[in-house]
Amino acid sequence: MNVFSSLALASSALTDTATTAVATSVSKAPETSNVAALSSIMGGLILVVAIIFLLAFIVKKLNLVQSNQGVIKTIAMTPLGQKEKLVLVELEGQQYLLGVTSQQVNLIDKLDTNVEIETTSFATRLKQAKVQATVKAKEQQ
Repeated sequence: MNVFSSLALASSALTDTATTAVATSVSKAPETSNVAALSSIMGGLILVVAIIFLLAFIVKKLNLVQSNQGVIKTIAMTPLGQKEKLVLVELEGQQYLLGVTSQQVNLIDKLDTNVEIETTSFATRLKQAKVQATVKAKEQQ
């Protein structure tokens, strides 16, 4: 009986040691240092700022945003094809209709009367769309 009790005691000791070893290995997950976390955050921030500057440079180079603060103002532009477009410009109160291609710019017409183009903000357009949606909903009822 003595042999069996010593074997039982040895097996329980081994089981307890294995259980505590597993528990300590599970509880000690690899910890990242504060420096590593901070450098990761800073790296991401630098990447986002670099992407913003790259996109701003591309927009400026491709002239995607029209500027109307100079002497010559672009009033309207209509694409006609891949590289052709009609452009309505204003210079000193006089409006000109230009044909623009990748090779040249042609004066099509010097307008006698100025074309008035209604410029509305995004907020105004959103309100108009909301009113139209409300009217359509009432008509369907």
